[in-house]
Amino acid sequence: MDRKVLRNTVIFIILVLLSGWIGVLVDSILPEQPDDNSLGMGIWLVLPMLIAVVITIFSKGSWKDFGFKPNIKGNIKWYLIAVLIFPVVTAFVLIIGVTAKWIDLSTFDLRTLTIVFSSTLLFNFFKNIFDGAPLHSYLTSQLIKLNQNDWKIYLIVGGTWGTWHLPYYLVFLPETDLQAVLPGSRAVIPVFMIMIIVCWAVMFIELFRVTKSIWSGVVLHMVEDSLINPLVISGFISIAAGKEILISPIAGIITTILYLLIGLGIRTYRLQASRMPLVDGESVNKNQSMDNNI
Repeated sequence: MDRKVLRNTVIFIILVLLSGWIGVLVDSILPEQPDDNSLGMGIWLVLPMLIAVVITIFSKGSWKDFGFKPNIKGNIKWYLIAVLIFPVVTAFVLIIGVTAKWIDLSTFDLRTLTIVFSSTLLFNFFKNIFDGAPLHSYLTSQLIKLNQNDWKIYLIVGGTWGTWHLPYYLVFLPETDLQAVLPGSRAVIPVFMIMIIVCWAVMFIELFRVTKSIWSGVVLHMVEDSLINPLVISGFISIAAGKEILISPIAGIITTILYLLIGLGIRTYRLQASRMPLVDGESVNKNQSMDNNI
């Protein structure tokens, strides 16, 4: 095991988990800031990427670990999939919810939602260069170098991403928005959300691994933020009391299982594609160092 990579990875995870609380401290020193757009929240958002960049500079690491090249050639289908995952799953979940009478669409306005969606895409694109992207790319690449198997990568990256959100759920996110996502105690909801984020992380990690680019995950996250967040938080749909945990487009168990299955489906494709047939009919693993965790 590469001690340098292990050291840098541990330092990165620790500093990422501290970044939000540094933001909370800053906000406590600088009162009277917007609840959902404070300086501390900005610090929480951008620090993980800055930490990864600084570690790479001082340790003379590889910039390829970030996947900054878009690698469009040969990956157009994956970018298209990144665009379609959340709309398709959300439509499927809404059909289930309406059929079961768990979701009410009486306040749904497609025209207004389309305007909200299109008007927030650019902002969410730039925001999501920082929100989770350094974990899906940089941290994933370091764990691959450490020969961690896929399941450990999912748990470490997803767990770090979820725990990084704790200051967001406990402090930064307004109570009304939190309750719109999943009614309950502010102390309990974050635990459930971390488990959801671990499941979601599989999609982001696998998109990074098949495209070797950070941008597929950024596009995926951009669409999510512009579509399902306003759909639920802005009241375009109404979910029956007590059914949010099952069918919410953001945090429902059914929804989460679907995203997990999609992530595992991409993993299956990656593992199958990593074996190149030889002339004599045998096969080899062209990414043995990355996929020795089967």
